[in-house]
Amino acid sequence: MKKWKETREKMGREYDAYTLKAVQEIELKMLECFLEICEKHDLTYFAFAGTGIGALRHGGFIPWDDDIDINMPRKDFEKFVEIANREYGDRYYFLNAATDKNYPLMTTRWCKKGTVFWEEPLKDVPCKFGIFLDLYPMDEVSDDPKKLRRQAMSAWFWSKIMILREVPYPVLPFQGMTKKVIHGICACAHVVLKTFHVSHNWLYRRCMAACTKYNGTGTNTLGYLCSSKPYEDVLRKSQIYPLKKLKFEHLELNFPNKIEEMLTETYGDYMKLPPVEKRKNHFPYRLELGDYTQGEKG
Repeated sequence: MKKWKETREKMGREYDAYTLKAVQEIELKMLECFLEICEKHDLTYFAFAGTGIGALRHGGFIPWDDDIDINMPRKDFEKFVEIANREYGDRYYFLNAATDKNYPLMTTRWCKKGTVFWEEPLKDVPCKFGIFLDLYPMDEVSDDPKKLRRQAMSAWFWSKIMILREVPYPVLPFQGMTKKVIHGICACAHVVLKTFHVSHNWLYRRCMAACTKYNGTGTNTLGYLCSSKPYEDVLRKSQIYPLKKLKFEHLELNFPNKIEEMLTETYGDYMKLPPVEKRKNHFPYRLELGDYTQGEKG
């Protein structure tokens, strides 16, 4: 098998068609394995956000996109980790804040062994980054608006402190002088956290306590509370269930029952292509495709 290796120096600052297709095909092969586990062991999952737009608008990947986002209720996520480690540990590994003290995010990445996918914003973080599926554990959150606000702000705060511990200049939704000022504040916070040796595990435990506070209480709402905005991924169970299947490339994935309504609420007219300058992906600082051969999917 021919091994492929690409670096930013070779690739420039955007994908060529071959390399983007390679990343997508590797992720689709991983998705096949993910679905096999979920179907065999009756685990609940659903795709959303950009993966949902891709399914509805393109029947698969958004043409310039390079990732697949999967949401799972916390108990199903934990079962998936256990099973995947046992049945696919020779091919894939998990990267998250529980497995690596330097990993700064509350998402979990299921990565392919032998690959590298090192994003620009995380280029100085000493983790073993590989080509991955992005998994978002969803927790029950309070139905009471005041309690939800306290829970969400606490989880969001601790998750951002975790990022600042490792990343002095995080990605920000600002430009110009505002961005420079906030980056300066972030850099100072990073220095303080490092100087006083604030523990990664302590921050992670605080964040997890906030995220999982209402698990098992039977609320009507699920949330991933560590997104860029505190309430960005808070969903009513009535919006999600019953799940429905949509085509995604050569596969079928579960999506929330009201996916169209939810995407419209978040993105507006999601069926309209955005201008070229707003077509974003996770273009890597360093990329290695491992043992990939063209046409790997299926």
